[in-house]
Amino acid sequence: MPNEFELTDDTPVYVISVAAQLSGLHPQTLRTYDRLGLVSPGRTAGRGRRYSVRDILILREVQRLSQEDGVNLSGIKRILELEGEWRRNRVMLAEMHAEISQLRAELESTRAVAARLAALLRDKSGGGALVPVRRADHPSANRPAERET
Repeated sequence: MPNEFELTDDTPVYVISVAAQLSGLHPQTLRTYDRLGLVSPGRTAGRGRRYSVRDILILREVQRLSQEDGVNLSGIKRILELEGEWRRNRVMLAEMHAEISQLRAELESTRAVAARLAALLRDKSGGGALVPVRRADHPSANRPAERET
């Protein structure tokens, strides 16, 4: 987790004039794109816009899609929404793969314990008696174990 002084690609730092220069767009165009929801810069306490590196990249992509590919602003907004959804889904998929891997490892561990317990039950006549295990946070953990006589 970044500390409060660490800059990331999402840290809003550029005022609108600098963002316009970096993106190659007019400041009024940036305001229009903000109103249309194509880019959502951060805001200062006085409501001034602050753009991040990611915002600048989005502005450049909007310009490219518009000028080179001839996509209208409505189409660009939809493309950006779908790309955002795609990124979120990729992150979710990676998290699910990690969870599946963890669950598989836990399942294998559980199977190994079950196999050992089954072996103990088969060898019970050989002196391998099962001993009950109590969790420390269980209410009966403070009571002495009952003995069979």
